[in-house]
Amino acid sequence: MRPEHSLDARYFDDVFTGDDDPWSLASSPYEAAKFDATIAAIDDRRYRSALEIGCAHGVLTARLAPLCDTLTSIDISLRAVELARSRCAALSNVTIIRCSFPAESPEGAFDLVMLSEVVYYWDDADIERAAAAIHASATPDCRIILVHWTGDTDYPQTGDAAVTKLRDRLGGVAVERAERKDAYRLDLWSLR
Repeated sequence: MRPEHSLDARYFDDVFTGDDDPWSLASSPYEAAKFDATIAAIDDRRYRSALEIGCAHGVLTARLAPLCDTLTSIDISLRAVELARSRCAALSNVTIIRCSFPAESPEGAFDLVMLSEVVYYWDDADIERAAAAIHASATPDCRIILVHWTGDTDYPQTGDAAVTKLRDRLGGVAVERAERKDAYRLDLWSLR
């Protein structure tokens, strides 16, 4: 049975207890290939100011940073933030903060918003809040990239439902790319 509410900081802090890489983001060939596809989808331009929501311990953050003048990466888990800061310490254009998005939003105007494996942790109300927060901080040329597992989950949403609900609540997005792989989907949108 799916949880009725968004997963909270305690859930993610527990996930990181005793395992600094609970999803094998730094060691899995599957994750490396997924990150390659993610970066390939957006590396056709440089971004002035990007927002990465749900940075975990910073593996994708380090890959994303060279495409950005500034990159703000956030996570709900304090332990994840500590690990990401350590991994990305040499990247002067990266700021990593603990933030309980969408209840809290970092300051800034962003021309790229990255949501990798995060939207399905939210209930419908938080997806609505996330859409409002993205609109409030998006520049007119903002792109939004989402990557989500499409297998079974015990989260509030499936990967497909999460992406569909966010797209519907954002309204007016142009789909630049919609790809399905064996185990995940990659969606790239631009706001109209």
